[in-house]
Amino acid sequence: MVKKLSILLFSIASFSFVNAQNIGYVDSDVILNKMPEYKSAQQQLDDMAAKWQAKADEMQAEVDELFRNFDAEKVFLTPEQGEAKQKAIIEKEDALFKYREEKFGQNGELFKKREELIKPIQDKIYAAVQKISKKNGIRFMFDKAGGVLMLYADEKYDKTEDVMQELGIAITTLEE
Repeated sequence: MVKKLSILLFSIASFSFVNAQNIGYVDSDVILNKMPEYKSAQQQLDDMAAKWQAKADEMQAEVDELFRNFDAEKVFLTPEQGEAKQKAIIEKEDALFKYREEKFGQNGELFKKREELIKPIQDKIYAAVQKISKKNGIRFMFDKAGGVLMLYADEKYDKTEDVMQELGIAITTLEE
């Protein structure tokens, strides 16, 4: 809600002086989809994810099989045997959960590989955006892919420090 309100207020404020400003936009999705290195990186990530997902599916099938067997046999098992089988199921489930986290989690291998492969491509695009913005006198550049995202702004229009000063925030915290 706050984000939408901020975007709305920013849009209204910026429209009032659009004639005095040079603005532009790009569609980074279009750019990325035209870059062979991005397609190659994305294919590598897709292949890696498919391989890991197949392994996770295999592990899930093992857990399901253990559970079905336990469910079918539980009336014939001693309490100790039942506990042992339940423990084995829990251990397999834990291993599956851990595997999924290691591969697909927020800091998992897929995330790290995506950073390694995609970030240099994004950096290349941002450098080009900055160069084109400066060359054409564009003061604010937005990315229309995935909502409003500021890609470039002429630093002389950055009022971050003024706002921080107004709020009583030490300017040195901006660099930290």
